[in-house]
Amino acid sequence: MTPPQRLLALIEARTATVGVIGLGYVGLPLLAAFHRAGFRVIGFDVDPAKIVSLKRGENYLKHLGSRLAADMVEAGRFDATTDRGRLGEADAVISCVPTPLGPHLEPDLSFVEKSADDVAKALRPGQLIVLESSTYPGTTRGVMLPRLEAHGLKCGQDFFLAYSPEREDPGRRDHNTQTIPKLVGGIDAPSGQAATALYQQAIQQVVPVSSAEVAEAAKILENVYRAVNIALVNEMKTVLATMGIDVWEVIAAAATKPFGFQPFYPGPGLGGHCIPVDPYYLTWKAREAGQPTRFIELAGEINRAMPDYVVHRLALALNDRGKAVRGSRVLVLGLAYKPDVDDVRESPSFELILKLKALGAIVDYNDPHVPATHKMRNYDLQMTSVPLTAEALAGYDCVLISTHHSAYDWQMIADHSTLIIDTRNALKDVKGRREHILPA
Repeated sequence: MTPPQRLLALIEARTATVGVIGLGYVGLPLLAAFHRAGFRVIGFDVDPAKIVSLKRGENYLKHLGSRLAADMVEAGRFDATTDRGRLGEADAVISCVPTPLGPHLEPDLSFVEKSADDVAKALRPGQLIVLESSTYPGTTRGVMLPRLEAHGLKCGQDFFLAYSPEREDPGRRDHNTQTIPKLVGGIDAPSGQAATALYQQAIQQVVPVSSAEVAEAAKILENVYRAVNIALVNEMKTVLATMGIDVWEVIAAAATKPFGFQPFYPGPGLGGHCIPVDPYYLTWKAREAGQPTRFIELAGEINRAMPDYVVHRLALALNDRGKAVRGSRVLVLGLAYKPDVDDVRESPSFELILKLKALGAIVDYNDPHVPATHKMRNYDLQMTSVPLTAEALAGYDCVLISTHHSAYDWQMIADHSTLIIDTRNALKDVKGRREHILPA
């Protein structure tokens, strides 16, 4: 039996072992999806605390449910480790490592490169390797492939390589890992066939495309589309505010058109791993190819300017009340980048807090999902969430709404705050006085 035949037989019988590198917001739910499909799974991560937690049956990503890790442990087809030397045990290895930006908004592929090198050391005939990390077109072929072939094995004959972009949206309730259609593009036809066969065992709809580059570009397009439309409404917000027009009412009015319009909403900046990052992966690759991306780069400039815009609006509001930012007590509501999750990746709240502190404000935050901050690549606030009470609210010069968690009692917040800067239209339905509520 040839390597392709053996691998396909293992996949179809669901006796293949699936390994996932990176057990974060993408890797952990994917690992669980393959486990639920009946596969033996091995999770790999550099953080030993995650491994210990999972082996205890404890899930550190609360939005995935408290039973996720416990169910895998109890079934007996699950293991987790920091030992990359065990990558050879897996018949399919899926890499879900971070792809952040460098200090000059350039792609940082160090995690992709390291995981590829680790896989290469353990690579054996018959393995399937899939990259899921968001990246620019050409990464799988130009970065992964040379590393994997460096020791003599050939892609399409001895092993198989594909790209399948992650499409996770933490906290979303109408879709999950199994129900979101999965794009799959192989480096060659045998690789695409093997990857498609694997994902079809765990995902309801798999969409094969002609190459890894098409799948990579599709992922970039999805997030560029959102980034530029969010930039559009962010710019509309600043323009309409000077005219005394409520951008939220304008969007709601435009959304009554049954065709030709899709509503996007402004905010204090972009958050999450993909939308603030992926467009810059494309602009960097486009410059390498000698092509301008003026439209995408302009959208990035607008979105990255939103925290400054919000701080400026806050400063003007304090000034109108005879107060300086320096020495004022400001409470930021919401540290997560989106409602009802504990995901703080690229959250604009971090920038808001740092900018306010730089101006001399005394800043606290409250987030029912994030009790304390932790050290991140770009931030280490060393803060804890403060209690949210009527008495506490009254003690702040300004409350800044950055994330509109459903757990917040907006009426209580409106009733007991002196000044509120609302970046999310969270207080649209509160009753009573509104002169102290200002949009930003």
